[in-house]
Amino acid sequence: MSDNRSNLENLYPFLHGNLKNPQSERAALLESVRQKAQQSLAVKQAFFARNTDKLVVVAESLANVFSHGGRLFTMGNGGSHCDASHVAVEFQHPVTAGRPALTAIDLGADITMMSAVGNDLGFDHVYVRRLIALGQRNDALIGLSTSGNSDNLLRAFEKAKEMGMVTIGMAGMDGGSMAKSSALDHCLVVETDSIHRIQECHVAIYHILWDLVHTLLADSRGELKS
Repeated sequence: MSDNRSNLENLYPFLHGNLKNPQSERAALLESVRQKAQQSLAVKQAFFARNTDKLVVVAESLANVFSHGGRLFTMGNGGSHCDASHVAVEFQHPVTAGRPALTAIDLGADITMMSAVGNDLGFDHVYVRRLIALGQRNDALIGLSTSGNSDNLLRAFEKAKEMGMVTIGMAGMDGGSMAKSSALDHCLVVETDSIHRIQECHVAIYHILWDLVHTLLADSRGELKS
């Protein structure tokens, strides 16, 4: 703990009772940028070195869902909900020419439904209720959580598994409960305790996943609506 405090004081001395020195402050900020960029790159490199095969398997599972008329549902909390929304938009509104729109639904997009369920049943049920209403067998569900311990995601994964859906998790740290749950078919874990580095790697994962899925669907593009 003392080592961490010392490191922070060296990087940001003006935050720990010392007077600001503009030159040293700027040098500290530049060094902070350099270190964070290196950490972000190192986390991504470590993840893809360990999980390339898993990522291809997940892409194959998703491509199979779409090729048989299934849909993708996404979910997350806080910053991870922003990522879940981003995943859904990528599949619905592909920015690359010639790639078809694929049905993807952000389960957290309907705030009226979310607040109604949260008020009446509790926040743990907000994704389960929407999934019951909208999901079908052979659809897919992606859930993102930096800790892997979000109860509302775990409940939704369990329900999705019961319904016969493909279940995909993106987590961080040690994967938490998501990595241990039998309700997930696939769980991609970014092994760092930095929430920011986890989320940055999640962005890279789902962009690559999106690209892989479209590559796998290339032979059937003529049958899919653009």
